[in-house]
Amino acid sequence: MLVTFACSSVYAQFTQAQFVGEFTRAKAYTKAYTKAYLDAMPADGYAFKPTPQMRNFAQQMLHLADANYFFCSTGSGKPSPLGKGVSVEKTVAQTKEATTKAVMDSYDFAISTLQGMTPAQLQETIKFAGKDLERFQLFGKGFEHQTHHRGQTTVYLRLKGVTPPPEMLF
Repeated sequence: MLVTFACSSVYAQFTQAQFVGEFTRAKAYTKAYTKAYLDAMPADGYAFKPTPQMRNFAQQMLHLADANYFFCSTGSGKPSPLGKGVSVEKTVAQTKEATTKAVMDSYDFAISTLQGMTPAQLQETIKFAGKDLERFQLFGKGFEHQTHHRGQTTVYLRLKGVTPPPEMLF
């Protein structure tokens, strides 16, 4: 039991530093996927939908931003700066400039929220979707979610004749 607790403590500390680094990398201009993807899509491609049932490119990216706010706010207990029930996907103009700003702002929130938490706070258990989860797990789910939606936009870029940014795993 002591070994499990010690390993959990180390894991939470590593996870906090790792998640801060990963969210920072994901946001960063020269090294990261998300900003590179936002930059790669021409302004006229932000309204592009591969099929009528799908979100357009801007909506995909704004949905990613909404999830950054949701998972980080829920994981930290800190209120979202958007306010309760506010969605950037529903309220932000779906232009290249406005979408890029909204998405980058969501990463700033994720990074500052993570940096403001202690390892002990990240290990606290909370109820989420009927499950007991440690707070750091919600940050992980948020990171997984943004990776999923950014990955979907690879198809949007290709259908618009744009070569997606290269892999940037490290």
